[in-house]
Amino acid sequence: MELYNLKDESEKVSFAQAVKQGLGRGQGLFFPREIPFFEQAEMDKLLAMDFVSRSTAILHALIGDELPEAELAARVRAAFAFPAPLNPVEPDVACLELFHGPTLAFKDFGGRFMAQALAAVAGDKPVTILTATSGDTGAAVAHAFYGLKNVQVVILYPQGKISPLQEKLFCTLGGNIHTVAVQDDFDACQALVKQAFDDEELKQTLHLNSANSINISRLLAQICYYFEAVAQVPAEKRGELVFSVPSGNFGDLTAGVLAKAMGLPVKRFIAATNANDTVPRYLADGQWKPAATVATLSNAMDVSQPNNWPRIEALFAREGWSLKDLRSGAVSDDETRETMRDLAAKGYISEPHAAIAYRQLRSDLQPGEYGIFLGTAHPAKFLESVEAILGSKLPLPAELAERADLPLLSAVLPADFAALRDYMLKTVKP
Repeated sequence: MELYNLKDESEKVSFAQAVKQGLGRGQGLFFPREIPFFEQAEMDKLLAMDFVSRSTAILHALIGDELPEAELAARVRAAFAFPAPLNPVEPDVACLELFHGPTLAFKDFGGRFMAQALAAVAGDKPVTILTATSGDTGAAVAHAFYGLKNVQVVILYPQGKISPLQEKLFCTLGGNIHTVAVQDDFDACQALVKQAFDDEELKQTLHLNSANSINISRLLAQICYYFEAVAQVPAEKRGELVFSVPSGNFGDLTAGVLAKAMGLPVKRFIAATNANDTVPRYLADGQWKPAATVATLSNAMDVSQPNNWPRIEALFAREGWSLKDLRSGAVSDDETRETMRDLAAKGYISEPHAAIAYRQLRSDLQPGEYGIFLGTAHPAKFLESVEAILGSKLPLPAELAERADLPLLSAVLPADFAALRDYMLKTVKP
């Protein structure tokens, strides 16, 4: 597999290099030089397979022979050890539930596959994973890499801007997992990560790698559950499929459009955001004008400068698609609350992120179409807000209950690179 740097096309890397390196020169994102395409007969065979077998075939087509197919199959089986069910909500709408993994969020797919991919390509060399999270990435990465030999993990998150149970899920592990509460917003956390990757001494000393959705292994893993969604749709409805994706850093949507480029029958995508609406405004007026990040109910989407957007633009340009065909819209907190109550009245309990995707889907869906919105996290991960909005108690899943009363182990730092650099050099032992 050959990938190139979107900011410097002269930098070309293999899959293994991209997994280990994370970012390219100038903080550029790696992107596949070629995207395999499945013709109709091949697609029909793929959609008839089980999740693990199909995912292995998709990833093998993308990665090529860098990982032997038997090893890849074992890695995929270890990573995707839980389902991604399509749960009907209305006759023409279903939720793709991506929260049945160990940390109850869609990030489990990408985080666990990245851990498997890194183990396959890094050998015994030490590595430090540095990543920022607006909520769910932290838990998925922490649990995927917890206790792994030769791996240290540093996770930055905005202090006070993720839910208490999200925080407990990954800030109570200790060991090789180091968590840092940054006294600012998620965009500041992302900026610190980028500064770290621009510091050659720090990068070489700690053997830095990133586990954000900027890492290509996570992105490739996410492609697989779009195929899984379509495989669960009756064949007669597959020609009119619309996906609505709750969008913050835009990794999930990038994976979806990559799946479409590979031949998956998707009529269109909807990028659903909260008040951090850089992309909807850009698609409306052509002006890229990020505003200051606003804290919302859907905190994992509180991103005003989405890292993955350059990949979407590059793919649309390559495929000859128009960005005008990408639907988008922003949903306010009041509208999110109203939608959560509407869904509950229909018998479906949702959390804010999925509710935003559902609302945008419902407003865009045309007669004869079948809509799928992504459920990216278990409602109990946002227990306080969901219970307050719905006026009812939620049972706490075992994964959360066992960590709810443990003490937080996070360091607290200002949004200052010198402070982070000093912390990492003193704390992390590669």
